[in-house]
Amino acid sequence: MLTVKIGENAGLVWNALQGGALTAKALKKATKLKEADLNMALGWLARENNISFEISETDTFISLRK
Repeated sequence: MLTVKIGENAGLVWNALQGGALTAKALKKATKLKEADLNMALGWLARENNISFEISETDTFISLRK
């Protein structure tokens, strides 16, 4: 039932992003997910076109699509 856990983690990420864009590092801290779990959740949300990524010179910011 890994799919169920990934979906639950995607919900944690979704809730964390309600306040605005976060870096991957800040998102990991906010959700308390392991890096692999965070990446799977981000993949889930990206595949569903629910998040966007903005890459700067120093970091990548993740936000909910509007």
